[in-house]
Amino acid sequence: MTEATTATTQTKTAKHAGPPFGLPNYEIPKIDLAKMEVPPAFRELAAKGVAQARDTYEKAKAATEKATDQLKDTYTTAAKGATDYNLKVIEIARTNTNTAFDNARELLGTKSLSEFVALSNAHARKQLEAMTAQTKALAEIAQKVATEIAANDWRLGK
Repeated sequence: MTEATTATTQTKTAKHAGPPFGLPNYEIPKIDLAKMEVPPAFRELAAKGVAQARDTYEKAKAATEKATDQLKDTYTTAAKGATDYNLKVIEIARTNTNTAFDNARELLGTKSLSEFVALSNAHARKQLEAMTAQTKALAEIAQKVATEIAANDWRLGK
């Protein structure tokens, strides 16, 4: 019985002629593309596809350039507006600091409590008026920048 099993196993292994590991070696047929003829309908379809792709590319490129120009103008306007706004804030801070020191100097020179209270009230009133004017000036700068940005968007949008 051992001889019969061994003979069967040897017969089965003898049938495999390829390498024991790896993929079988299949050959890919060689096609000469230069001799192949493409039907005119396919050529026309391919030409239309290429033309449509070029047209889409040109439209996308024009839209991208327009958006880029709009962003440049918007950021330029916003940067200039932010600079103007910040300069105004610095000017307001300087003015308020000088006013506070002037008020402190005046208060140190008072002779009575009633004079001190009168000067404090006058300073508070002036500061309230100044703060109102300063807030209005900052709001005008912000409004101007917003208007310029909107005008640029409208102008470039057409």
